[in-house]
Amino acid sequence: MPRAIWVLVLPFVVMFTAFFVAPIVYAVVQSLFATESSGLGFGPPETTFVLFGNYVRAFSEPTFVASLLRLVAFSAILVPMMVLTALVLALLLDSGRARFPKVFRVFAFAPYGVPGVIATLLWGFLYVPATSPVLQVLDAWGISIDPLSGDVVLLSIANISLWVFAGYNMVILASALDAIPAELYEAARVDGASAWHTIWHIKLPLVRPSIILVTVFTIIGTLQLFVEPLVLQPLTTAIGSTYTPNLAAYNQAFSQGNPNLAAAMAVVVALLGFVVSFGFLRVVNRKGNRAW
Repeated sequence: MPRAIWVLVLPFVVMFTAFFVAPIVYAVVQSLFATESSGLGFGPPETTFVLFGNYVRAFSEPTFVASLLRLVAFSAILVPMMVLTALVLALLLDSGRARFPKVFRVFAFAPYGVPGVIATLLWGFLYVPATSPVLQVLDAWGISIDPLSGDVVLLSIANISLWVFAGYNMVILASALDAIPAELYEAARVDGASAWHTIWHIKLPLVRPSIILVTVFTIIGTLQLFVEPLVLQPLTTAIGSTYTPNLAAYNQAFSQGNPNLAAAMAVVVALLGFVVSFGFLRVVNRKGNRAW
């Protein structure tokens, strides 16, 4: 019996180790070394062990620290917007007020099938005044808006992510709402509960695990911000090569030729995601236990 279990589990263990554990270990190891030119630069480069030297160098760069703070701000903006939008759409779909619910579900989920690069290009056309019919109409009315300016470009990127992933998260929450027994709604109706009381005291508590799941997925997704600013970068001067930590790591690895510093930056982002995600889970689980 144990041998049969290992036969079934071994493919997963091998793939998990090769494509998840090994890259993490390799990045951590690379972040502990530095490649330096020997002599006057004519000799072959030498790899030296610097321990946390790359991490000190990363945090000593103001642009990288600013990108981390910008990423935290982006997460603080997008996570509540994503969870609230997906929850409202799911509740609207579950209430039966939406006409043609299957069509509504498909249209809400459809943006998730659009690759991130294509979605950013589509919204990029709408963000540039020369190609955006919306901005041209607003400009004709005397309303001048530049979605790619330095003050609002972060919100414009958040809008793209919201458009792509809100429908996906809506489907998760709608499935959780569909799993609630109808007897609970009937009992609440007999007790005279209003629609709002039903949502607050029945639906939201029972879909709480799914809301937590959507929140964690969104937190992790925001910390992976890379494609949208990379594609929008040629359209605006507000997005530089170090606008996000992932862009900074990409720039160090492929433009500056410093993969060791890039690995250190990537490890910092991974640790940030780990701390924020598990910190959030710890807080919500502690509150859930108090509720019981």
